[in-house]
Amino acid sequence: MNRYWWRSKNDQGIHWKAWDKLCIPKKYGDLGFKELRAFNLAMLGKQGWRFLTQPQSLVSRVYKARYFSTNSFYDACLSNNPSFCWRSILAAQELICGGVRRRIGDGKSTLIWDHPWLHDENHPKIETEKPLQLAQAKVMGLMDQQTGTWD
Repeated sequence: MNRYWWRSKNDQGIHWKAWDKLCIPKKYGDLGFKELRAFNLAMLGKQGWRFLTQPQSLVSRVYKARYFSTNSFYDACLSNNPSFCWRSILAAQELICGGVRRRIGDGKSTLIWDHPWLHDENHPKIETEKPLQLAQAKVMGLMDQQTGTWD
């Protein structure tokens, strides 16, 4: 990026300032360029968020059919022969899914040990050892089905 801003006709130029200094906002006295990697990751994360929140949109259905047909974007991984777009969106998956919390509702679709559903900001998942016989146990098993309260 420095070459673009400060090169001359013969492709020689002086780099007047370091790139990280150029990214300081204007209100603090610098040029206020965006950090392009962080901005790009944010835009890719926005698409990943749409996969989670708008699963019926056309793009979500196409990507789901191709890359994560048996699970959700939260559990998606790099498959065979992924496209450049899918690789890029998956680069933001950890950023997006790191702050995601599930709403329990009736508890039929939330796994006790594998999904982040606790209100604790630092520990959204249950951290005790997962018993093999309860590996696929749902949160609904922890609720009283008659009253909808915790058992």
